[in-house]
Formats: sequence, C-alpha cells, structure tokens
Amino acid sequence: MLLNILYILLGFFLLVKGGDFLIDGAVAIAQRAKLSAMVIGITVIGFGTSMPELLVSTQAAWVGSSGLAIGNVAGSNIANIALILGMTSLICPLPSQRTMMRVDIPFMLLAMALFIVVAYTGNTIQRWQGICMVALLVAFISWEVYRSRKKMKKEAEVVAPSMPLWRAILYVLLSLAAMVWGADRLIEGSSAIAMELGEYFGVAREEMERIIGLTVVAVGTSLPELFASVMAARKGETDMAVGNIIGSVSFNILSVVGVASAITPIQNAWTPFAIDYAVMIGLGVLLWVFLKTHRKIVRYEGAILLIIYCLYIAKTLMV
Repeated sequence: MLLNILYILLGFFLLVKGGDFLIDGAVAIAQRAKLSAMVIGITVIGFGTSMPELLVSTQAAWVGSSGLAIGNVAGSNIANIALILGMTSLICPLPSQRTMMRVDIPFMLLAMALFIVVAYTGNTIQRWQGICMVALLVAFISWEVYRSRKKMKKEAEVVAPSMPLWRAILYVLLSLAAMVWGADRLIEGSSAIAMELGEYFGVAREEMERIIGLTVVAVGTSLPELFASVMAARKGETDMAVGNIIGSVSFNILSVVGVASAITPIQNAWTPFAIDYAVMIGLGVLLWVFLKTHRKIVRYEGAILLIIYCLYIAKTLMV
C-alpha cells in the first residue's frame, strides 16, 4: 500500500511540474505564432494542461480500466468548472468576451453533449466515434487559430516571446517525457489501491476505480489547470484563466476520450457515470448563465461553484 501511495504522489508531482514547464514552452512557441491571450488559453494552455488527463485516460483504457479512463475525464471537467473556476474567481472576478459567449462556451457544451450521446448509445465508445471526436477538435482549433491570427494581424499587436525557441522546444519535449512516466506511475498506483480498498470494504473493483477516477485522479490531473488559472488571475490575465478552463474541458472530451477510444474502445461508458455526466453538463450550463448574467464570474458565484463541488465529492464518496 505504501509503495502504491508513493507511486501516486510521484505521478502527481511529475504531471504537475511537467504541465507547468509544458505551458511555459508552449506559450513561448505560440507567441511566435502571434496568437491572442484567449486563443493561447483555449488551445495551447488548454491542451498543455490536459496532457495529464490524455495520458492517464489513454493508458487506463489500454489496460481495460474504463472506470479510470471515463471517471478521470468526467471528474476533471467537473473539477475544472466547479473547483478551479470557483477558486480562481474568489481571487479575481473572471470576465467574459463576446467571442467566448458566442463560440467557445457553446462549443464546450456541444462537446459535452456529444460525449454523453456517444457514451449512451451502446454503452461503448467505438474507435470510429473517437476518431470523429478528434477530427472535430482539429477543425475547431484550426478555425480558432485562423480567426486569431487574422484579428491579431488587423490589430498589429506584437508580443515578445518569453524565451528562445530552442529552450521552448526543450521544455515541451522534457515535460512530455516526465508526464508520460508520471501518468504510468499514477495508473499503476491507483489501480493497485483500487483493488486493495475494494477487497477491504467489499466494494467491486470497477466501482472503486470509478470513485478514484472521479476524485483523486481527476483532481490530481487537474492541478496544472488550477496552477495556470490561479497564476493567470493573479497576474491580471483573466482571459487566459477562463480560456484555459474552457479549452481544457473541450480538450478533455474530444482529445482525451477521442484518442483513448481510437486506440481501444472504452467499454461500460454510460451506466456507472450517468449522474456524473448530468453534473458535468449542468455545471457547463451554469457557467454559461453566470457569464451571461454579469458578463463575468463574480466572487459569490465562485463560492456557489465550490459548494456544488464539495457536495458532489461527498455524494461520490457515499458508496
């Protein structure tokens, strides 16, 4: 048990630090591509901070741990909206933009709805469905980049790169290597603990994997998003803070679930997670309402999100 806990802690550390350096390198590369802060948040940082979820869920699906694969994605999305945006908005109210309300959040809700429909039909996410999800994400990213570059060119905004290109590329490569190894340790430790705890409490291993995926692993792999959003809010980069979460949620679904199911179909994707899907899309709609009402997430709304997350975790742990 102790060794497995050490594996989980080591995995978390490598995932968090790897995500941290990955963002630094990716942002420097994106700056050279002349992308806006919002698009950097939605695409580069959103993808970078979703790498832990991608690696964990892909490896979990590969070894047949559907509870960890799906639970990690659903739990991370719930944590991203309720926990991370809740905490970040307590530091600084998070404003919205017209494009965010008209394009980015509707696309996030579309990705959530697609995820739920695909999981519901047949209770299995097939390879072709995963490939379609990845293709949709690629099309969306391409359109976002095109739109951003066109806008930046019109506004003639110039942003100095934060580091040399060679260092940015090195950061990205080393971070990915650390995150791959960290994800492997996290899966190994979590699966072993799920089996031991399930036997001790008389809970089925599949149900215990679901609980661990929705709580421990989900929060752990969401730490890069938390770090990025909090730091962005403290530095006044509120567009990047919100964009990071919206992008991460979309990436978690279309990239993480898409890639994992394209490698190997994810079995039992609906029955154990029906309530979690409802909470996930409910939070997505609530986020849209908050941003629509005040044109920002104010502090008391952030507190509401945190309370919802605490109630959700309490319900999840009641097995």
